[in-house]
Amino acid sequence: MDAIVTPTLPEGAKAQRVYLSLRDQITEGRLADGESLPGEQKLAVSFGVSRVTVRRALDALSQSGLIERRAGSGTTVRRSRQAGRRAAMDFNTLMPQLVEMGQSTTAQLLSFSYDHAPDVVAASIGLDRAEKVQIAVRVRLADGVPFSHLTTYVPARIAQNYSEHDLATTPLFKLLERSGVQIKEAHQSVSATLAAPDVAEALGVAVGSALLSLKRVVRDEQGNGVEYLAALYRPDMFRLEMPLARVGEGRARHWEPAIGQAGAAG
Repeated sequence: MDAIVTPTLPEGAKAQRVYLSLRDQITEGRLADGESLPGEQKLAVSFGVSRVTVRRALDALSQSGLIERRAGSGTTVRRSRQAGRRAAMDFNTLMPQLVEMGQSTTAQLLSFSYDHAPDVVAASIGLDRAEKVQIAVRVRLADGVPFSHLTTYVPARIAQNYSEHDLATTPLFKLLERSGVQIKEAHQSVSATLAAPDVAEALGVAVGSALLSLKRVVRDEQGNGVEYLAALYRPDMFRLEMPLARVGEGRARHWEPAIGQAGAAG
C-alpha cells in the first residue's frame, strides 16, 4: 500500500491556486498517471504567475506524492493508488450505504470525553444546558487510508451503556440499539467546508482542502434526539450521486430527483 503523506499548502495565495488546480486535475483523472506536465515557464504563462510561484506549487505536489520531478526528464504525474478509489453513494439510499460502510471499514478513535454540548448541537437534539453528552471523534479508514472524520454527540444517559472500547470496535448505531434506543428517523444536510489543521492531519490532506460536510440528527420513536453527527469526507475518496428524471411539459420541463431509483455506483 502506498504511504500516506500529509501534504501542506505552499506559501502564497498564487502558489496555492496553482497547487490546488493541478492537484484537482490529477485526482480527478484529467491529468493521467505518467503524463508529463508542461515546463515551469509554460505553466507560469498559463497561470499568469512567476516561475518561482510555479516551483513552490510543484514542490508541494511532489511532497504530496502526486508528481515526480527528475532533473533532465521533466515532471510527470504519479497518482497514488488510493487517489482514484472513491466510495460512491446514491443520495436516495445514503443511510443504508453509510451503515454498510461502517461494517466494512475500520475506525480509529481519536478522542473520547463527556462534556456539555455546543449550543447548535444541544438545540438540534433538544438538550437542556445542564445535560452532558458523550463526545467521540473518530477517523474511518478504507484499506488503511483515512476517508472520513466523524464527531458524534450522544446524551450521557444513553452513552453510559457502552464503553470507550465498544465505540472503537462497534458501529455507533449498533451501540445505540444495544442500549435500548428505538431509532425511528433522521434528518441530514450536506454542504462543503475547508479542512482545519487537526482534521487535515487526521485525513492526510492539506490544510484548507475542500471537504464534503454531512450533519445528521437521529431521533427515537418518541422524537427525542439520540445522536448528532458531524462528518467530514475527503472528496477524492467519496462522492454522492443522485439520479435525475426529466419531468413536466413544454417550457416547464425540468430536472427532478428520481426518488427511489437506483443511482450509479462505482
